[in-house]
Amino acid sequence: MWDEGVVEEWRARGFVVLPGFLSGEELAPAIGELGRMFPTAEGFHDGTDERRGRYVEDEFDGIDVFPFGSTEFSLLAVHPRIVELAEKLLGRTELRLSSAEAWAKYTGATSYEQELHRDYLNQTILVPSTEDRYQQLELFVFLGDVPEELGPPHLVAYEHTAELPMKPNFYPRSGGSGDFVSTEDNARLYDAEESGSAPAGTVIAFNTRTFHRGTGLRKPRGARYSMQLIYRPAEADWGQRVGWAARSHEPAWYEFVHRATPRQLELFGFPPPGHPFWNDETLTGISQRYPELDTTPWQTAAE
Repeated sequence: MWDEGVVEEWRARGFVVLPGFLSGEELAPAIGELGRMFPTAEGFHDGTDERRGRYVEDEFDGIDVFPFGSTEFSLLAVHPRIVELAEKLLGRTELRLSSAEAWAKYTGATSYEQELHRDYLNQTILVPSTEDRYQQLELFVFLGDVPEELGPPHLVAYEHTAELPMKPNFYPRSGGSGDFVSTEDNARLYDAEESGSAPAGTVIAFNTRTFHRGTGLRKPRGARYSMQLIYRPAEADWGQRVGWAARSHEPAWYEFVHRATPRQLELFGFPPPGHPFWNDETLTGISQRYPELDTTPWQTAAE
């Protein structure tokens, strides 16, 4: 039975932390291919992984984007339990995956400390809505344990931020300068923030209106691996952060499509079985483009 309290907490507070939402067994296929994606902690800190230099300039240099070099990572982004969670929190089944990123962070590589902010400026051409049918859902998925010393996100509940305007968007502790930066003393927001520290498999669900920030890694020789996913109602077209067609001729995309289910492909804009797009012409064409895709569900529904 689904715990409706999770939905209520997400709507009322702007976020909910779900410790160990994914089991070790569910994470295992992706974790088994972690080395294809990122250096291990040892490989980074010992300097034995030739990819090390990529991670030492900017905090965002550790991000890989969908489709991932590991098909198991790509499938994890649309894992059935993740999709079910998105359906429950957004209250609808016609969803789209707006973005999927995997992120590696290493102690000492660079600064991961952030100011409190919302993510809407790069996730919608509009502004976040308070109406349930237009909510956009962000998810942090922990691929390993994230204690406080490994830089968990910190989040602030709506009760402390509901009256803040859409601009400014960035709130330094002591104020700052810039068109979208608060100039005020914002210590009260930092006093109200809550840590998302939690074990592997945890999912933190929050909204584009939710204030949050990344924190620094302090554990000696530490490494932190996570995924950041964005789901939205299909009708909220203004929240389409990524146009998947631009990435749909990458080898990793074909590998993903060949293993994905019709439901998982719908999240990227594939018409579902029974949709009028599917006829003899398009079914033949899709079989030619994706020769290892089992098109039976679409063919059966079209008959």
